[in-house]
Amino acid sequence: MSPAPRPHRAAAILSVGDEFTLGQKLDTNAQWLSRRLTDLGVRVREHVTVGDDEDEHVRTLTRLASSADLLISTGGLGPTLDDLTRSALARATHDDLIEDADALAELRRWYASRRRVMPEVNRVQALRPRRASMLANPAGTAPGLRALVGAADVFCLPGPPREMMPMFESFVVPALRADPDRLVLTRVISAVGLGESAVVERLGELMRRDRNPLVGTTASGGVVACRVRYEGPPGPGAHRDLDDILARVRTALGPAIFSEGDESLASSVIQGAIARRLTITCAESCTGGGLGHALTAVAGSSAAFLGGFITYSNDLKQALLGVPPDILLDHGAVSAPCARAMAEGARIRTGADLAVAITGIAGPGGGSDRKPVGTVFVSVTLSGTHGAACRADTRRFLFAGDRASVRQWAVLTALAMLRRAVENLPDAPLVGEVPDDSPEAGP
Repeated sequence: MSPAPRPHRAAAILSVGDEFTLGQKLDTNAQWLSRRLTDLGVRVREHVTVGDDEDEHVRTLTRLASSADLLISTGGLGPTLDDLTRSALARATHDDLIEDADALAELRRWYASRRRVMPEVNRVQALRPRRASMLANPAGTAPGLRALVGAADVFCLPGPPREMMPMFESFVVPALRADPDRLVLTRVISAVGLGESAVVERLGELMRRDRNPLVGTTASGGVVACRVRYEGPPGPGAHRDLDDILARVRTALGPAIFSEGDESLASSVIQGAIARRLTITCAESCTGGGLGHALTAVAGSSAAFLGGFITYSNDLKQALLGVPPDILLDHGAVSAPCARAMAEGARIRTGADLAVAITGIAGPGGGSDRKPVGTVFVSVTLSGTHGAACRADTRRFLFAGDRASVRQWAVLTALAMLRRAVENLPDAPLVGEVPDDSPEAGP
């Protein structure tokens, strides 16, 4: 009687293609696969990327299979000469390649359903190592492959996410063998307005590397994600320990937290506005519509976001938003008075409850000693109720980095200020904020 297959305690992910090793394309497949496998109780130990080099591909497959119970490869299953996954897998399994009659018939049906004749070059996609099996791909022409390399289960999936993801769910998930004696629980708490060092300082001893649950931080685009992971025996104690650490993280970071899970900052703003029946508008200069794009990327945003203005020139700031000419003359377009006037102009013209305006110098040129590149003003105005005056929060920031970074930080900061206004959160400095205490004259 053969022994039972071993659990999938450790997984590795292999991404294939010159486009990744040359930096021409971002590998999002590995990120998605890691998250799904972790959710399913399988720990990913390694991510590896190889170019279109068959010898290196074989060496990497063999090495990963020697240390992982599960290996998932993406890419290299197309019909061209640089698609080498089939031949690399055959060498790693010490097999010859054979043509799979069912796969070939399915390829021909795929083309026929689109009233096309299958190009002969695509016939190579019906090849598989003799002891491997084909994985059907209704979304494309590249079937996947499943094989054993040593004792490791190897799944080779197509590179396009719209093909890879359904194949993972259909073929990999049912085949997973989680370790019954080991549980992996993960949670993410996202914060904004604090730099990563400030977050680490607040978390203190929670960041010790010998803890379980383990707490780690990742900063990206101004958002700091706190990743909490429990890894150990299953049972009620695991959930209790995780909940305890999550509560301590919440206490440490307080109102800087905007999400527990996958919700974006823009979604947090929109959902908060919908819950409070508030409407939002925006006026943008240096970000050129980036804030509006972030808000409208949220499904259902039309329930709160009315629209916005892109007023890049001074003439449009006056014509569309009613910015007084003397503000532009005396203070310049990149100034606190201009940002306030832009926000108030947008609010009045749309009738929104909340308006946010961004004006700044994204670079690479246009800066001065008083207003260097990276200087950005953000203003949020909130209409008064029952005759109360409109409230305004206007701040000056100095962001480092290139043009794209400055614009990204400006959008994120505007969202953070919007969120504080929507949720009526306590005031606190934001990353990049600098005092605006110098007199301004002209641009």
